[in-house]
Amino acid sequence: MSVPIVTAKLDGGYNETSSTTTTSGAPTSAAEPRRAPFRPSRRLDILLERRPAHHARMPDPRHVRGQEAEQATARHLERAGLVVVERNVRFRQGELDLVCRDGDVWVFVEVKCRRARWDDGPGAAVEWWKQRRLVRLAQQYLKWRRLGDVRCRFDVVAVTLDDEGGLHVRHLPGAFDATGMV
Repeated sequence: MSVPIVTAKLDGGYNETSSTTTTSGAPTSAAEPRRAPFRPSRRLDILLERRPAHHARMPDPRHVRGQEAEQATARHLERAGLVVVERNVRFRQGELDLVCRDGDVWVFVEVKCRRARWDDGPGAAVEWWKQRRLVRLAQQYLKWRRLGDVRCRFDVVAVTLDDEGGLHVRHLPGAFDATGMV
């Protein structure tokens, strides 16, 4: 019985040969070429070969710079006497960069990183809609942690990158007032 055997070639094509098999279906000689693996569709192969996003991508330089700025900010705030409670707290509506404590006051810190040659400073990048989002995220955090009625403050830390790669950290405590934001 002659059965066509399809083998994959290195150049991406296929080679079809015929082979004689026994009644059990096994090839008669061991030197026969192997069959190409069964692939139902190219689309399915693409989906099967995909890796999770955190394995497949190279880190974005902006994210790397942002993480460096957040680390420099955390060190700066700890030297200033604040206790960093959590970093990068994510909710569906957004992210809190740093959650700190300054005595009995909960401090929600937004870190903004900009290059020195840009016209506006990092602190100017926190517009009213971003302030409102930070207030709502802070409320959600306090509710999530079951902290109840506590004193809060919203700080902005401006991290400026100079041309040599140095980071200059400027802390703006109480950068905006949360009354009437919600």
